[in-house]
Amino acid sequence: MRDPYGRSIDYMRLSITDLCNLRCNYCIPHGICRVPMREILTYEEILEIVETAVSLGITKYKVTGGEPLVRREALSFIRRLKEVEGLSQVTMTTNGILLKEKLEELKGTGLDGLNISLDTMNPDTYCRITGFPEFSRVLDGIYASVEAGIRTKVNVVLQKGINEGDWKDLILLSRDLPVDVRFIELMPIGEGDCSKGIDNRLLKEEIRRLYPDLEEDNSIHGNGPAVYVHIPGFQGSIGFISAMHGKFCTHCNRLRLTSVGELKPCLCYEDSVDLKAILRSEEKEGRRTLLKEAIMKAISQKPGSHCFEEPCSISEQKRMVDIGG
Repeated sequence: MRDPYGRSIDYMRLSITDLCNLRCNYCIPHGICRVPMREILTYEEILEIVETAVSLGITKYKVTGGEPLVRREALSFIRRLKEVEGLSQVTMTTNGILLKEKLEELKGTGLDGLNISLDTMNPDTYCRITGFPEFSRVLDGIYASVEAGIRTKVNVVLQKGINEGDWKDLILLSRDLPVDVRFIELMPIGEGDCSKGIDNRLLKEEIRRLYPDLEEDNSIHGNGPAVYVHIPGFQGSIGFISAMHGKFCTHCNRLRLTSVGELKPCLCYEDSVDLKAILRSEEKEGRRTLLKEAIMKAISQKPGSHCFEEPCSISEQKRMVDIGG
């Protein structure tokens, strides 16, 4: 299905929980007031939304949180999600802490890929950013994911004064392993507005100075807006997701479903369509039609672009953990 700007919307991010077992300084540094479980969409409700969305051509899904692996039966849900007729792809974003212990079962779900968050290769810096000394468990999870044959990407957020120079060690993961290391510019959403991110244009030039034979990589790596480069001799590539200094809205293909059932057309704005109200107030017989109309409404409300470069115009006040990224 196409939005008012002619963009094909075929991708949805599904937040299945607002809980996380880390306290990253740009996401939920001071803890979280948990939403009552009764307000969180059940797996059956999410699947009903997905089945409806697939009928509209939205066939690619990313499972997010919070941290999705902290929700009970998350892997059973992914298995059921993969079985939805017409769906083409399911991937997941995780902080990696629980990954190694759940990997065998996770692989059995048929998951198509993993994005693992890791902002530094320094255990002390990791603890400073996340609030917990879990660096080794995340690294073990990355190696285990690769060994299991799952397509793996490492997501990095650099912050001035904290981990801005750590890219030198992080990109070596793509030398030693067949993984893509992707640098995501910090966005001014929630607690992210309290830190200073790194301009990916400058980072790319720093990498080029260290690796002069850096080459553009135009191969397809996934569904997102990352632009990739490759260093000869490295097994993986290096990606840049540059919301602040490389606006990619003309190619945006996604919607975001929060854990409480709000379908968001854009990360930057507070606008959303309440799907939970439909799921819990209508008879099932007519619900599918209403859900379809609501999803179409969200697509019709997609703005032409975000306004992160104009902070006063950003209307979204929720934390990133509440939105699902």
